[in-house]
Amino acid sequence: MTKEQNRVIWALIISSSLILAITMGARQSLGLFVEPLHNNSSFDIVTISLALAIGQLTWGFVQPFFGAIAYKKGSLGVLIFGSILMFIGLLLTPFIKGEFTLIIFFGVLISAGAGAGAFSILIGTVSKSIPNHKRSFAAGFINAGGSFGQFVYAPITQAFINIFGWVWALIALAFSTLITIPLARKLTKKEKTVEKIEDENSTKLKEQIFIAIKDKSYIFLNLGFFTCGFHVAFLTTHLPGEVVLCGHSANVSAFSLALIGFFNIFGSLYAGYLGTKFKMKYILFGIYFSRALMIIVYILSPKTELTFYIFAIFIGLTWLATVPPTAGIVGKLFGTKYLGTLFGLTLLSHQIGAFLGAYLGGLAVSFSGNFIWMWYLDIVLALLAAFINLPIKEESIK
Repeated sequence: MTKEQNRVIWALIISSSLILAITMGARQSLGLFVEPLHNNSSFDIVTISLALAIGQLTWGFVQPFFGAIAYKKGSLGVLIFGSILMFIGLLLTPFIKGEFTLIIFFGVLISAGAGAGAFSILIGTVSKSIPNHKRSFAAGFINAGGSFGQFVYAPITQAFINIFGWVWALIALAFSTLITIPLARKLTKKEKTVEKIEDENSTKLKEQIFIAIKDKSYIFLNLGFFTCGFHVAFLTTHLPGEVVLCGHSANVSAFSLALIGFFNIFGSLYAGYLGTKFKMKYILFGIYFSRALMIIVYILSPKTELTFYIFAIFIGLTWLATVPPTAGIVGKLFGTKYLGTLFGLTLLSHQIGAFLGAYLGGLAVSFSGNFIWMWYLDIVLALLAAFINLPIKEESIK
């Protein structure tokens, strides 16, 4: 591979990382608006949680379809369309009144737009242009971009809420998503200049999907990723509420979310690196098992500001570090030809878990006044996810 090809590949990876930084940063900051929406509108916590939960499900549902469109028509149109959807959803949310429109704009449109610029499309696009042994690292680097977005967006969004109010904060968030359009143009322009690595898989897409959903390793991988979605959505949606229940200011939750994003940059990069050295199922086992231990320690600790910050640091190291090894296993099993769609289906299972994490959290605090049973459920699911990854076989499916 020449120096020029290396430069182009790095341009692809960095452009993808920056796009994910914006889509994930904006989307992962929505939990900061739960309390302002609740306090300044007629919407209760359960309704707002339902809107975000449906958004979580939408983000997962759209990715296999956007992945298939990107494979057939190219990723530029998908990425621009997603940017426009996010812009409209964020811009109009402050002005809606009914529960149904809250679900459509705050839930569906924002998340559908973010799904068009999410892992499966970006990793799928880049993976076609790089050698197999570099794909895990590339996935980790792109994923780290999403974490960097969360690190940057959470404190800035909270600062906007504090200074200008939640309405102007949402409007500012809306305009920031339009930055993905020039980045998408740069990504697709560079993509055309690099030689694609041919995938020998001659299977048709529909047939490949049926092969995948019948494979036990793919099923186990999806079941484990379900837990990741439950955990991530519960925290991004309800960590601000947990902080308030413990008597701390909203700034503590914003800083905690920023710490999660910052330390997941290192977690994602390290997970991507480990994927070049060890079997990825063992990496996933370690991530899920350590999450269970972290939550147990959190439950037993005094709920001081320092506790939240320490918890955020350690949970951040594993936050979305599951993405590189999960995408890597999908690529190992089925190749890169339909990676955008097959990893999109895996993300769908992630988002079914995310729907439950966001919605059940709202129900829990509404009925019991706290989140303790959600923490217990999260521990059980993390342990199950850890052990269900062990039987996975990482060999290619012929």
